[in-house]
Amino acid sequence: MLDFTIHGSNDTRSGFGEGLHELGKSNPKVVALCADLIGSLKMDAFKKDFPERFYQVGIAEANMMGLAAGMTIGGYIPFTGTFANFSTGRVYDQIRQSIAYSDKNVKICASHAGLTLGEDGATHQILEDIGMMSMLPNMTVINPCDFNQTKAATIAIAEHHGPVYLRFGRPKVATFTAPDQKFEIGKAWHIHSGNHVSIFATGHMVWKAVEAAKALEAEGITVDLINIHTIKPLDVEAVVNSAKKTGAVVTAEEHQITGGLGSIIAQTLAKYHPTKIEFVGVNDSFGESGTPDQLMEKYGLGVKDIIAAAKRVTSKS
Repeated sequence: MLDFTIHGSNDTRSGFGEGLHELGKSNPKVVALCADLIGSLKMDAFKKDFPERFYQVGIAEANMMGLAAGMTIGGYIPFTGTFANFSTGRVYDQIRQSIAYSDKNVKICASHAGLTLGEDGATHQILEDIGMMSMLPNMTVINPCDFNQTKAATIAIAEHHGPVYLRFGRPKVATFTAPDQKFEIGKAWHIHSGNHVSIFATGHMVWKAVEAAKALEAEGITVDLINIHTIKPLDVEAVVNSAKKTGAVVTAEEHQITGGLGSIIAQTLAKYHPTKIEFVGVNDSFGESGTPDQLMEKYGLGVKDIIAAAKRVTSKS
């Protein structure tokens, strides 16, 4: 049964804020840098309690990445904070040249990712960031699903040596993962076992996939449901084993289909176990202004879209 204890709802950016504050208390090497978005990134508590390890760089994201890269040479573990669009698209050259190329131990922490940035519109709704960051050698890419998992991931990446891209968001989503969980980088979470269709979901789409799986199972379509919180390195074994079991795959992401989770899963299966696949994501389009719910509905990222994809790929529509 897909039955979870819901611990209310909260935004994933607050999970990052709490995780960063915990690291401030436990790891004196952790420093935080922010590009004039302290409140939006929930970095207030860290700044208040550890002001000597907090750096407000202003609206100068490229400079922030260079500063962070330099700090690692002195043994510090810098966590940078700004919106996902400014964490990637605006500073891609600095990340590629100063961080990824030389394998610097920088944690690039990006809020307000995807369509659910909402009313701020297409210029702020980056939908290409997972692909951009996944293509960089040495980069680890993580996209957790709720408050608790984001907090656990934030704490875990401090122990991982090397550059990390940690993606999270603004809207409140159901908190359903364990508050005391151990986050394991590169190890997918097998949420539920089924035999008819595999659904691989990431980030905000995981809870929607849970709801879709419940509806599908009520119709007799059992779902092998897997949370791909670490997109790179991908848990290839979990993906291939599930596809072998069901012979039908759906991917679900708040990102462009091209270059994102769907592309990465398809590439993996093409190599190890070719499988029928459907993609739930943004189809080669920019976003627009609107509420998060309106946008997720318009761009085909709703529960009903996952259900429809699962029925198509299992020929049960």
